[in-house]
Amino acid sequence: MSAGDAEKARALRRMKSLALSLLVAMAVIFVFAFALQEEYPWLQYVRAAAEGGMVGALADWFAVTALFKYPMGLKIPHTAIIPRRKDQIGASLGEFVETNFLSEEVVQDKLATINIARRAGEWLTGPGGADRVAKEGAAIIRGAFTVLNDDDVQAVIEGLVRKHLVTPPWGPPVGKLAERIFADGHHHQLVDLLVDRAADWVADNREVVSRVVTDRSPTWVPSFVDGMVGDKVYLEVLKFAQAVQSDPQHQVRQSIDTYLKDLAQDLQYDPAMIARAEGIKAQVLGDPEVRELATRTWATVKNALLTAVDDPTSELTVRFKSAVRDFGLRLVNDTELAGKVNTWIGDAAGYLVRTYRSDIAAVITDTVSRWDAAETSRKIELQVGKDLQFIRINGTVVGSLAGLAIFTVAHFVFG
Repeated sequence: MSAGDAEKARALRRMKSLALSLLVAMAVIFVFAFALQEEYPWLQYVRAAAEGGMVGALADWFAVTALFKYPMGLKIPHTAIIPRRKDQIGASLGEFVETNFLSEEVVQDKLATINIARRAGEWLTGPGGADRVAKEGAAIIRGAFTVLNDDDVQAVIEGLVRKHLVTPPWGPPVGKLAERIFADGHHHQLVDLLVDRAADWVADNREVVSRVVTDRSPTWVPSFVDGMVGDKVYLEVLKFAQAVQSDPQHQVRQSIDTYLKDLAQDLQYDPAMIARAEGIKAQVLGDPEVRELATRTWATVKNALLTAVDDPTSELTVRFKSAVRDFGLRLVNDTELAGKVNTWIGDAAGYLVRTYRSDIAAVITDTVSRWDAAETSRKIELQVGKDLQFIRINGTVVGSLAGLAIFTVAHFVFG
């Protein structure tokens, strides 16, 4: 028995003792008044009051006791109501809760008066709100990683990679993407960069160009001729590179554009090119590579998240707390957003109540049905028995007054 239940039990015993004391007092008064009423006629009124008080006390004791057990152990009909009919009481209680409390309209009307979005926003922006959310989120992440099996997660990642990356052919989607990029001219910046780098390299490597010419000339050619030819070749190469660099419509650039566009078409429609793309894919993403990719991806994500959530000063934690506070501030200041959130919460609560109201109410019915009959009676008496003892007390007082009033009226009418 909990501390609260123990206190309720003590209060119940005190109230029972008080009600019994009043009954005993009425009985004692009745005995003395009955014995002395011939000598002192006014004691007839006291006797009538005490007699009525005893009747009222006994009647209400019987009524209260009959709820929880058989009075004095006698199996009188329509007594021990709660132990005998606990299942029906549980079913009625479940039906009552389902009908009057688990109503979609009741729940939505109550939520509409609370303004949950604003309250949540004030809590999130208040001291410790974002920290609490981050702390609970970190606990959830750690718990999830503890429950999840690494091999199972890696198998899921491997399956996703195979389904969405390995199994589909690369050629057509890559070709379609490349066609869109080349059509919009987004590749020109890359071509410009390559041309600039090539022109810069030629300008900075005159000796290299000359040496290549010298190394490839016949041995019988005089060295001064090699030098002249090398310089001439270098100048021509430099002029050519600078021409390509300065002219956006140069033939080389147009040739590159034509080649890239043809490549995009071949990737989509040429079986030979599509097969070559599949060969490259097989080399890059074979079985060992896919498995290693899945293992490495999961290990990286897991270690990064665990490290971040364990460090209150990590960038992830700091950004998460900032995002939580910003969201809370928006809930407080943005009436439209708060209204949408309240509407969503109301709709979600309404759906849950509408869909699962019978299941929720069945918890009450099933729980009561599993209780022992005597234990159920004790539980209920512990909760409401103290207040029911007032019925006995009131019955004693009302019975006394009623007995006195009846005797007085009868005395004056027939005395």
